[in-house]
Amino acid sequence: MAYYFFKLIPPRPTFPADITPAEADLMKQHVVYWRGKMAEGQMLAFGPVADPKGTYGVGLLRLDDGTDPRSLANADPVVAAGVGFRCEVHPMPSLVLPEA
Repeated sequence: MAYYFFKLIPPRPTFPADITPAEADLMKQHVVYWRGKMAEGQMLAFGPVADPKGTYGVGLLRLDDGTDPRSLANADPVVAAGVGFRCEVHPMPSLVLPEA
C-alpha cells in the first residue's frame, strides 16, 4: 500500500465565499467522486481546511502499489473541468491509522 496527501487548490483566494452556481455544481460532483473513492477504500478522509490565508481541500489516499495518484486527482470533476482548480499530490512515507 502507498499513501498520499492530496491538496485541492481553488481557482482564487476568495473561494468559497464567492462560489458561482457552476462551481457549486462542480463541488457537488467533486464530493460524489471522492465518496465513491472512499467506498472503494482509496480515499481515507477528505474535506475543506479553513486556513486564514485561503481555504483549500485535503484528502488522504491509500492506494495499491503502482496506482498513479495523479490519475485519480486529474479525474476529480473540479480539476477535469479546467476552470482553475488545481491539485498537488505528495507521497506519505507512512500514515498512522487507528488500530482495527
